[in-house]
Amino acid sequence: MQDRTLPGPKAIAEFSRKLAKDHLGKRGFAEASLITNWAEIVGAAQALGSMPLKIAFPREERSGGVLHVRVSTGGLATEFQYRKELIVARVNSHFGYGAVADLRITQGHVTPRPPKPAPKPTPVLAPDDERSLQDCLAVVEDEEIREALARLGRRLAARR
Repeated sequence: MQDRTLPGPKAIAEFSRKLAKDHLGKRGFAEASLITNWAEIVGAAQALGSMPLKIAFPREERSGGVLHVRVSTGGLATEFQYRKELIVARVNSHFGYGAVADLRITQGHVTPRPPKPAPKPTPVLAPDDERSLQDCLAVVEDEEIREALARLGRRLAARR
């Protein structure tokens, strides 16, 4: 009899990458991060009226591609043309290598995407609760982890 153990829990990102890979790969998007981080790459105002369509790479290459972008208005097309070098540099910076060498802009309908909602402010605890939380976290040496745990603790305490 063979011992078959079931694999443990896996991150959702592992499955979502596999599911999206075929569809996005056909459009030249090796990673969905270009689409999901479009506002950070081109700016929030420009992202509302634009969308990346595909990256066309030279045959058998994964660098020096042409990024095709659709914009909603002529004014935005002019702005993208003016900022072309900056956008290409920011896309390459996002990927970490020279993935894109040029930008092609077409004008057409762009479905407006609502901007990401602002994160909820961290709740303020009563002084006694805050002091108790800080006492519990005093044993955590790493400051970043301690701050993350403090934010989590404040949110959990606010739910009570």
